[in-house]
Amino acid sequence: MMRIWALPVLLVLCGSAVATRLVRGERPGEAAALLVVFLVLAATYSPLIFPKSIGALEAQRRSADDGRPIVFWRPGCVYCLRLRIRLGRSARRMYWVNIWRDSAGAAAVRAANDGNETVPTVLVAGRPHVNPDPAWVREQLRRPA
Repeated sequence: MMRIWALPVLLVLCGSAVATRLVRGERPGEAAALLVVFLVLAATYSPLIFPKSIGALEAQRRSADDGRPIVFWRPGCVYCLRLRIRLGRSARRMYWVNIWRDSAGAAAVRAANDGNETVPTVLVAGRPHVNPDPAWVREQLRRPA
């Protein structure tokens, strides 16, 4: 769990330190702007902007019932972030599995990617797709199960 929050916490701490130094140098406007940038980066790399993750086994069970895709992801992955942002609200209609929190999810990704934990890996109808185009993923959500 600590690994998930390490980068966001580091960004907040660094931003706070730099902002404090700027405030002491009587540049509060620059300090505030820089702190906002660091806070936005920390939020971007935190797991907060992703839908709630579930376990891989539960996601596979649910996907088998309703046909929704499964997204295997990890915090700090820019490609996962790109997919999440470009999917918008439709991201909530998918099952998200954080491979740093779920060993079965990490194993499923390694099995699909020749031993590598390459994310995002999207499982559609039991077939893995590595770093798919977000438009293609949206199209898969429109198809009937």
